[in-house]
Amino acid sequence: MYNASDLKIGKKFIMDWAPYEVTSYAQKVMGRWGSIINIKARNLLTGANIPKTFSDHDKFPPADITTNEYDYLYNDGTNYYFMNNSTYEQVELLKDALWGAELFLQDWDKVLLQEYNGQPINVNLEPTCTLEVTETPPGEKGDTATGGKKPATLTTWLVIQVPLFVKVWDKLIIDTRTKEYRSRA
Repeated sequence: MYNASDLKIGKKFIMDWAPYEVTSYAQKVMGRWGSIINIKARNLLTGANIPKTFSDHDKFPPADITTNEYDYLYNDGTNYYFMNNSTYEQVELLKDALWGAELFLQDWDKVLLQEYNGQPINVNLEPTCTLEVTETPPGEKGDTATGGKKPATLTTWLVIQVPLFVKVWDKLIIDTRTKEYRSRA
């Protein structure tokens, strides 16, 4: 069992019969009355972020979360299909369970799936990925009224703002957390 003071960032625990991951942690010591712990936690099943306040005497069971490597195979618009690299078992996740990760998935990408009680629940992405530009208008010399940026559509249909020098077929490194351009690959 975890005490509330053990719920540091990244810790996974069970609350209200669902697995949560701590995304923010703050502790305020109240002298001899103990501590108040304020956290923000993400529900690993629904993706909802919630703030919670606990006493340092509150206890929580650890969540049985494992991470396994899978290959992304394909999607049919609603379901996304993955194959376990060690057992070759195929699993599917609903698009809602990906929380936007589908914008970075390409066929045969290696991904880490989190599993709760043996069932896949969501995808862990690397901090960056490489995608190719499929469509972008040409950058005009001196066109800096928009801050030197233009829209670009990538192979996964993600549209981001890129510098004016980026052309069609360029491979770009994209930050998967912020959906922003990092550099050319």
